[in-house]
Amino acid sequence: MRRREFLKVAAGAMVLPAWTRAEEGPRDIKVTRIVGFDLVSDRPKLVGKNSRLGIHGRQARDRMVRLFTNAGVEGIGNCRASAEALGQLLGKNPFDFYQSAEKKMVGPLGAGTMPLWDLVGKVVGKPVYELLGGAGPKKVPVYDGSIYFNDLLDEYSEKWPDRFREEIDMGMTLGHRAFKVKIGRGAKWMPAKEGYARDVEVLRTIRKHAGPKVVIGVDANNGYDLPKTKQLLEELGDLNIAFIEEMFPEEVDKYLELKRFMREHGWKTLIADGETQGELEAYKPFIEARAIDVFQGDMNRFGFEGILTEAAWCKPKGLTVAPHNWGSLVGYYMQLHVGRAITNFYRAEHDPLSNSVLIAAGYKIRKGYASVPKAPGFGLKINEDKFASNVRVRFDLKA
Repeated sequence: MRRREFLKVAAGAMVLPAWTRAEEGPRDIKVTRIVGFDLVSDRPKLVGKNSRLGIHGRQARDRMVRLFTNAGVEGIGNCRASAEALGQLLGKNPFDFYQSAEKKMVGPLGAGTMPLWDLVGKVVGKPVYELLGGAGPKKVPVYDGSIYFNDLLDEYSEKWPDRFREEIDMGMTLGHRAFKVKIGRGAKWMPAKEGYARDVEVLRTIRKHAGPKVVIGVDANNGYDLPKTKQLLEELGDLNIAFIEEMFPEEVDKYLELKRFMREHGWKTLIADGETQGELEAYKPFIEARAIDVFQGDMNRFGFEGILTEAAWCKPKGLTVAPHNWGSLVGYYMQLHVGRAITNFYRAEHDPLSNSVLIAAGYKIRKGYASVPKAPGFGLKINEDKFASNVRVRFDLKA
């Protein structure tokens, strides 16, 4: 991959043609080149274990695609489709895949339609959230999902309460006012009784430090069971836990029993689950029974089309969605556009990642809410110098 080639293409994409303000682009626009690459992003801290997995580390990777056109407009986005599938876009008009009335993309990319959405948004001069409906609020509620088992890291083992206070302060500095805290140490890393006691102690430490107004949810990654979940809620009823996520493998009857238990105590804690499901149909029994309050289909696994379908199923039942998005910087931006597009969005999950390659102006978090730029597509650009020096290109297809 030669740097000069990318700089030349990028320069052509900076000035959009006059037709970009039309409702639809010209019929002669074609995809001429497709570049797949890995976008590596860094976290501001080492993220430790959860109840199932070891240390999550300081980096995450997005599989990205750049769609170049004969009109000098470029689409950028997260896409896990194969080079073979993407190759079917070469020589095609992106509007052949766009069904505006249904608010969806069709074609060979499966759930990986983000670069097409970005391209179409840039062509018509609209942000993606408007193409998706634009019915949501102007600011999208978010939470910091990076509070893992850092008390089990060697460097913090002797002063772990201080470390959790530091991490809450880090999140507050980023603009967060809501946090999801990992629990379930007794499922794998500590004896069950000691692990449960540490979970309780961590949550009490965080609540005391954060204060009563900060939103706190917990995520056990299926490291608890129904009796232990009831015990935790009874012991921590005074902490005002906003939501409990993946306490145990989801079953309709068990979740209905847990809901009855919470109603008896007068708690308003929400049940969130669903991130591990691979098919949308799996949600239907839980939606019909209202067994889950917040559905968490994975943002990259289901894409815009799947998440909007999930949200449409949930809405008549008064249920919400909060797409799972750990380990993806670009998936975070995708969530925010969904949050601006629909009315039953709960919160976006923020894995605090950043890099110098992708320029994302206008995405700011303030007092627990994220702003979304009113820019064409996703408002994302590539720093060509950083791309040339820092990025591993996986394939480069040309018409």
